[in-house]
Amino acid sequence: MKLADLDIIVTAPPAPGWGGRYWIIPKVTTDTGIVGYGECYASSVGPEAMKAVIRDVFERHMADENPENIELMFRRVYSAGFTQRPDLTVMGAWSGLEIACWDILGKDRDRPVHALIGGRINDRIRAYTYLYPRPSHPLPDFWASPDMAAEVALDMVEKGYTAVKFDPAGPYTIRGGHMPSMHDISLSVAFCKAIREAVGDRADLLFGTHGQFSSAGAIRLGQAIAAYQPLWYEEPVPPDSVNDMAKVAAKVGIPVATGERLTTKAEFAPILRSGAASILQPALGRAGGIWEAKKIATLAEVYNAQVAPHLYAGPVEWAANIQLAAAIPNILMAETIETPFHDALIKGAIKVEGGYIPVPTAPGLGIDFDEDLARAHPFTDDGLHLEMQSDPIGYHSVNSFGGGAPVKQ
Repeated sequence: MKLADLDIIVTAPPAPGWGGRYWIIPKVTTDTGIVGYGECYASSVGPEAMKAVIRDVFERHMADENPENIELMFRRVYSAGFTQRPDLTVMGAWSGLEIACWDILGKDRDRPVHALIGGRINDRIRAYTYLYPRPSHPLPDFWASPDMAAEVALDMVEKGYTAVKFDPAGPYTIRGGHMPSMHDISLSVAFCKAIREAVGDRADLLFGTHGQFSSAGAIRLGQAIAAYQPLWYEEPVPPDSVNDMAKVAAKVGIPVATGERLTTKAEFAPILRSGAASILQPALGRAGGIWEAKKIATLAEVYNAQVAPHLYAGPVEWAANIQLAAAIPNILMAETIETPFHDALIKGAIKVEGGYIPVPTAPGLGIDFDEDLARAHPFTDDGLHLEMQSDPIGYHSVNSFGGGAPVKQ
């Protein structure tokens, strides 16, 4: 069996648009007719440029290769261009293609992917969700309203979720890291207070940031919210600032989580060695794919750290996350996004039930991808998957963060 053909589908989720402006889905076909799907979580270049990178990686390093040879193909992609270091865009392309290879292998053997990477240790995976607005909540008011956030948090707990994430501390900017304003610190405290009062001890609070603070600013903010016992403080300083992140972790007393913007074990290992984070959040469509993420999880075991795969993408990456989570002992939880489009693209193959995700047992990634639906929603915008604010934050009022990609009308 050899990898024979590549197609690349770029689909744009309809309103409300949670999960980013577009999702890049490589479709790989073997010479025996088996089709595998992957997903690239790459926001550093636009989708047309990314399609060219994906195709180059496939044709240069993967075409006519046996899909079993994951390690060999990884070493080619990681090294052949005189690199042998993490490259965000190239590894993003490889990650989606690698996920598709595992989907192929599982289908060829009539086994789920987790059975091929060590077997299942977890039958169900604890889910967490970001706090997205109710249809009745006005925008952009929702993003700065502790009361509305608390209403949604209670909704999610009533559905069975035992962890909710929110990020009221202002936008991430090209100028980070910055010192948070007192308005943003006060609003962050108000969010933690309102949500904790709403859910009590029925759910963990996951405090999100996006690497936007200086180390001193992250410490100030973290100490202000610590009384509400968040389970984690996500990416409080820029992702390359490993030593500063360790300082924040030592001073704040809230477990630090990071990893959405990191790729390969080479970037995760220093995080573990320095004590910068005790929770790793690899995005499998960027970090190197399923096999590389398995290695990252193994490194985390040595440091008594846990894994919580990140998801701000489509349901193919979610399916890969769940296959990984099923096969590792140190899984903490997995991010989920529940929209009708996510569900329809995989024909309801994966569900959240009572706050947990039952691990699929169908072959490959365990999903039935609806190609026609994906192609019916082409991306026609010119923005990146996610974008950082260019203007600096202000210090006279709250700095609103719009929850990722703009809501589509």
